Amino acid sequence: MRPRIVLCFPNEERHRRKIAETAPWADVVDVPQERIAEELLNADIFCGHAKVPVDWDAVVRRGRLRWIQSSAAGMDHCLVPSVIESEIIVTSASGLLADQVAEHTVALVTAWLRSLPVFLRAQEKQEFIRRPTRDLHRSTILIVGFGGVGRRLAQILHTFKTTLWAVDLFPVDCPPYVKQLVPPENLLSLLPGADIVILSLPLNDQTRGMFNRQLFAQMKRGSLLVNVARGPIVVTDHLIEAIQSGHLAGAVMDVTDPEPLPPGHPLWTTANVIITPHVGGQSATRADDVVRIMCENLRRWHEGRPLVNLITDKRLGFPKRDGSTPLWIDICDQIP
Repeated sequence: MRPRIVLCFPNEERHRRKIAETAPWADVVDVPQERIAEELLNADIFCGHAKVPVDWDAVVRRGRLRWIQSSAAGMDHCLVPSVIESEIIVTSASGLLADQVAEHTVALVTAWLRSLPVFLRAQEKQEFIRRPTRDLHRSTILIVGFGGVGRRLAQILHTFKTTLWAVDLFPVDCPPYVKQLVPPENLLSLLPGADIVILSLPLNDQTRGMFNRQLFAQMKRGSLLVNVARGPIVVTDHLIEAIQSGHLAGAVMDVTDPEPLPPGHPLWTTANVIITPHVGGQSATRADDVVRIMCENLRRWHEGRPLVNLITDKRLGFPKRDGSTPLWIDICDQIP
């Protein structure tokens, strides 16, 4: 029986044709979100991101699925315990949308620092009134999670003459413009000195609820929290407390907990907060980029070569930067 490649991400006929040409030894099937749960039971290879409930335990019991190529960097949508313990190979899209998420992060941070929401509201009232702003230049920024997004952010932010610190589970390959790259046990020593703390780490058992009342208390008074990772990394009620008390100056976030944030939730009306609806990874070329990594990995799969962005430890939820697997952010410019 020919392997069955099931796709579930926004794509066009030209994308499906390219995948089929890359893997003539397989059948390519594109399915909508409402059918993905049942179609995964008959998939050998899955490329996409299931945004509806999937009985992953049943998929594992079925024993047919051999490989998941995620179309997202965050893997919490599929890395449930049964998949983690299974023989299913998992590759992520880590670094695939680093440019877009970094760009969105800079937009959020600069908008907050330069008080753009305040001035936009004043414009609606036709008020021409000068109000205070803050500077990104020469600020101290702590990036928590130094993967594809974190590293791209550092590349961009160092041009603003900032002091950059970073925390990562695998503190290796520190760029020359990052002053410190340290393991998580050093986080508490850095928090009190950072003007801006940016979260770009994965959601897993270790990071869920990580930024809570205790960590907020360690942050510099008047600092800004930025979350472009996953909403549940932050305890929302504790964040609101920290802002309302005046300890934190505010927050900008592309992700929330809960998500979507329901009407009437107090975070909507918390002062000095900017919220966008998880659009940091949006890109006009996203489907093209997903197909690029998928086709490169299909070639490698068929030839028995190491897969790009292979998650060797599925409990972590991201590919290690330790030389054990090629990373997309390092080789993407070499791939057609």
